[in-house]
Amino acid sequence: MIGTLSAHLANARSTRSGASDNVAQHFEFATAGALSSGGTRIFGKAAVIDGDTLDVAGIRVRLEGIDAPELSQVCPSAVGGKWRCGKAAKKQLKTIISNKAIHCKRLKNDKYGRAIALCRAGGTDINAKMVASGHAWAFVKYSKSYSALEAQARSAGVGVWQKTGAMAPWAYRARRWASAEQTAPRGCAIKGNISKRGRIYHMPWSRWYRKTRIETTRGEQWFCSEKEAKAAGWRPASEG
Repeated sequence: MIGTLSAHLANARSTRSGASDNVAQHFEFATAGALSSGGTRIFGKAAVIDGDTLDVAGIRVRLEGIDAPELSQVCPSAVGGKWRCGKAAKKQLKTIISNKAIHCKRLKNDKYGRAIALCRAGGTDINAKMVASGHAWAFVKYSKSYSALEAQARSAGVGVWQKTGAMAPWAYRARRWASAEQTAPRGCAIKGNISKRGRIYHMPWSRWYRKTRIETTRGEQWFCSEKEAKAAGWRPASEG
């Protein structure tokens, strides 16, 4: 195992100057109550959506600088075969927050209205812990803050690094989208399904995507983007 998160951050300072200091500088949390969805500080009890997404005090939060495996994703196992790395990432995030009050600093909102944030559970940097434990990649397209921690997890052979060949989640999503759009109407691969849970949409990499059948005669639709689906009144599927 990698050891404590503090040890990782200390090592990161020596292997990549300033990386951990940059992470630490993001956190200057308020001590008052949770702010509105437009505020910088978000805190309260959290529900885990997947390995890099939380609902904190009713606000959808995407953990900044990391990308966890999708819930439907599997990775090569050190003992042979595959393991459900996407579900394991969600379980790890649940373990980290463990009914603690979550404190987040919103850096910005993405185009879907999610808060892109750095979050803590007690004294634990959640974003860093997910990378250090091998349950998420450093999302270097947007931030290099966790590159040193990813390198250490890779060297230790933990989580997704226990065997070579794990596909980065952004590559996994791209592959599933490319496959789905070949048979989707107009290449619009998002499925808008109507069920007893209401109007929900499924991305090509979601757990139930392949089993979902779209019946346009019932008002179900295909969408070209999440923005389009949300504007039409559909919400993302909850994968449990």
